[in-house]
Amino acid sequence: MKREALFAAVFDKYQVEPDYPWDKFKDYAVLRHRYKRKWFGVVLSISSAKLGLESDVIVDILNVKVMPGAVGSLRMQPGILPAYHMNKEHWVTVLIDKVPDELILGLIDESFGLTR
Repeated sequence: MKREALFAAVFDKYQVEPDYPWDKFKDYAVLRHRYKRKWFGVVLSISSAKLGLESDVIVDILNVKVMPGAVGSLRMQPGILPAYHMNKEHWVTVLIDKVPDELILGLIDESFGLTR
């Protein structure tokens, strides 16, 4: 999945557009609930080395909140890693080009519900 497709799917389901709150990191996008403004997702472009991966390629990632009991089993799946710059007990990082679209959309849905 590409970030544009992810944003389109989020808009179709939740009528939410990405928010770009950081001047220094203009392509970092936050997905927030419309009224409470609480985050349910963060999309970042970062060096894969920052994720502990062997290459230094820039990758798009999605951070989403999940049930703490599901973190371990999710992280066993290819493309799902410990959360980057988030609470690793409640959030995971998804390499959006390495995980099936259906799983990404399911994780976004779960995160949306958990952050209500």
